[in-house]
Amino acid sequence: MPSAKILMITGDYTEDYETMVPFQTLLACGHTVHAVCPGKKAGDTVATAIHDFEGDQTYSEKRGHNFALNATFAEIRPEDYDALVIPGGRAPEYLRLDPNVIKAVRHFFDADKPVAAICHGAQLLAAAGVIEGRKCSAYPACRPEVELAGGKFAEIAINDAVTDGKLVTAPAWPAHPAWLQQFMAVLNA
Repeated sequence: MPSAKILMITGDYTEDYETMVPFQTLLACGHTVHAVCPGKKAGDTVATAIHDFEGDQTYSEKRGHNFALNATFAEIRPEDYDALVIPGGRAPEYLRLDPNVIKAVRHFFDADKPVAAICHGAQLLAAAGVIEGRKCSAYPACRPEVELAGGKFAEIAINDAVTDGKLVTAPAWPAHPAWLQQFMAVLNA
């Protein structure tokens, strides 16, 4: 498996598992992963939230960990990266308001590079205008945003993922095995 240089764009109250698990998994597989957040630098942390499925109509939210960033958003150049990972949680709802984040996300689609987004990460994809005509999964509450952005919402099991070209998406962290397996297959294609 060739090593890839991967950018992860995250922020405060990112979903804990959806940030830490792919970050550590991709590192363990030999890839370089730079985790960044607008307005923060390498060594700063973002607060995470744990979203759990406990039988209610939606997920519950609990405070997670402090996740250390290892690169500075203001210094990254998207063209230096082979792929992009967008975790879910609460962060995408405000990251999508940052024009520099939108520009970075668009770069990966314009350059036809692999992108993995999970859960609420679809909010960022929709805001960037990059899912029109694409099959895209997300947390079910994001379905209207996917469809309003012209995407085809993939209604799949919570532990499944879907690939459309070089875009790999999944509904939530229970899909990690399928989501990461499909993303690594796209990375290696």
